Amino acid sequence: MYVSEWENGKRTISDRYARVLRLLLGVTDGELRDTGPEPAAPTADGYDDLLSRIDSASSVGESMVKAFNDQTELLRTMDRQRGAAALVDQMTGHLSALEDALNFAVLPSARRPVALALAGASTLAAWQAIDSGAVERAWRHYELAKRAARDAEEPMYLAHAMGEQAYVLCEAGRPALAVDLVRDARRTVGPSGSARLRAWLYAAEAEMCAHAGMPDDCRRALEAAMAVIPPGPEDRDPDMLSIFLNGAHLARWQGNVLALLGEESAAQCAVVSPCVRRAARMCSRATRVPDPSSSPRAMSPGMSASGIHSM
Repeated sequence: MYVSEWENGKRTISDRYARVLRLLLGVTDGELRDTGPEPAAPTADGYDDLLSRIDSASSVGESMVKAFNDQTELLRTMDRQRGAAALVDQMTGHLSALEDALNFAVLPSARRPVALALAGASTLAAWQAIDSGAVERAWRHYELAKRAARDAEEPMYLAHAMGEQAYVLCEAGRPALAVDLVRDARRTVGPSGSARLRAWLYAAEAEMCAHAGMPDDCRRALEAAMAVIPPGPEDRDPDMLSIFLNGAHLARWQGNVLALLGEESAAQCAVVSPCVRRAARMCSRATRVPDPSSSPRAMSPGMSASGIHSM
């Protein structure tokens, strides 16, 4: 009965129920209550507050940036073990701290390392939002990640954020536009990107092509991915720690994509794609892929074991 009354606005959600619902649904308090962020309290002297923030940001050195990156890594590990729903508050606070540090950093030498940390954290937060069904929040996080990557002058992080953002378009029913976005991501990074990232982008393009009904383009992208993936069991990209992908992962990803094209012989080695997992999650929030290494998220930083996001 409460659910109907909450939906119809006849009863407000108490803090007690809000805590339970937010944990179950993986949403922010504003998303649950359909309210925007509270406006910042005015200060007596705007210049004093501004200079105080600038001074605080200028004190962010290598050790602080390392602490930010370590926190992102911890949240990535917790996501794999516990799922995204339990991490909304931690990730929101983490992004807020990074944004504050970047917004009030003045010189490029101070901004770039913070921007790079924000790009990686925002991409992870976006994939976690997709995992929780919060697509608008995911889109905004990807836009933040792209701005941060541009500020950091890191085309690999920009390309990866664009590639993951294509999954939002695919799940929203615009696979052709997703194909264009992931191809633009490949052009953004060019041949200078790491081999694992380029393989990841080709494989993501192949999956988008499969959903868009472009079988020939799909197979060409798969062949390109297999051609550039480094040999051996190592899966983490030393140049971009959010990418997890090796030949075995890619072979299962390839099986999934070929299964989407209707090649039944490929289904036995397929890994469930993010678009398919999304539908499953809507039926059961408890559904998780137990082995992150069995899919492309385990393959990319934003991807969770969703098979295609880098974790």
